[in-house]
Amino acid sequence: MIYIAYLVAFVFTILAAGCLLLVLLGLPGTWLMLILAVLVELIDTMWLGAEDKETFGWLWIGVCAVLALLGEVLETMAGAVGTRKGGGTKRGMIGAIIGGIIGAIVLTPFIPIPILGTLIGALIGTFVGALIGEMTGKDQIGGGAVAKAALGATIGRLFGTMGKFLIGVVVFAVLVVTAFWP
Repeated sequence: MIYIAYLVAFVFTILAAGCLLLVLLGLPGTWLMLILAVLVELIDTMWLGAEDKETFGWLWIGVCAVLALLGEVLETMAGAVGTRKGGGTKRGMIGAIIGGIIGAIVLTPFIPIPILGTLIGALIGTFVGALIGEMTGKDQIGGGAVAKAALGATIGRLFGTMGKFLIGVVVFAVLVVTAFWP
């Protein structure tokens, strides 16, 4: 029955790699990977036939959940810090978040580069959203300062997404290694 354990680990690896790519699309890929790991862990006794055999182990799933949460905090904080460093306001930060989501959805078909096209769309949307947010507020800042705030939001978004992706890679590596570990 050990071959079933390796088959489960192999299938999980393929699906988790797909989940990891979702992070670059701005989707909750790390969380989907963890949900998949929890489902496997809950039913692995049926597959493996042994109650003491775990595919990942609850400790490692918990560690990965903490890492995923850290990735979310990092992404959020990087965007906020980028906007603040650029001299932006709370309205600019909100515009950047909304613009990033809309840009990822709307611009993806116009930038036909898999994965990277969605990231570029999200960055363009972040910039435009921050610009609109800063320009429509009560306390408007000057033209150059608006562009600087929008650029700061965009750079923050890029660093946040990359940081979250790198944490997702660590979660992927931990789960895959524990799945194949005898």
